[in-house]
Amino acid sequence: MSAATRAYVEHVAIWVSDIHWHIRFFQEVCGMTMREVQGTAEEPVQYWTLGGMQFMAKPDFAGPEGRLGHIGVMCEDLEAALAAAQAFAVAEMPQGRNWLRLPDGLAVEFIQASTGAVAQALAIDPRA
Repeated sequence: MSAATRAYVEHVAIWVSDIHWHIRFFQEVCGMTMREVQGTAEEPVQYWTLGGMQFMAKPDFAGPEGRLGHIGVMCEDLEAALAAAQAFAVAEMPQGRNWLRLPDGLAVEFIQASTGAVAQALAIDPRA
C-alpha cells in the first residue's frame, strides 16, 4: 500500500495551565526558542517553539500534564492526504476542511508544505 502523500509532524499542540512555566522549561532545558506567538511575549495565548511544540494557555486546566490539543502534520500534497483520509471515517472540524477529527477523538491539522520541505525534513536523522 502506498501513501497518498509524504508528511511529517510539524507541531504538537497541548493545553497548559501555566504557559510561562512551559516556555521556560523547554527553552532552558531543550533550547527551544520562540518561532511564533499569539498575544504578546509577556502574555501569550499560544506559543510555538522551534522544535515543534505549541502551548495553548488554558489557566483552568487541572490535569497533571498537558492535554493534547491537536497534531499539525505538514503534507507534500494536502489534497491527496485529505482525499485519502476520507476512507477512514474521519470528520471535518469547524476550523476548516484540513482539520480532521479521528474516530478516537484525536484532532489532526493537515498543512500544505512548501515544495521540497517534507523531503528536507524527512532527510533529518534525529538520532544521528
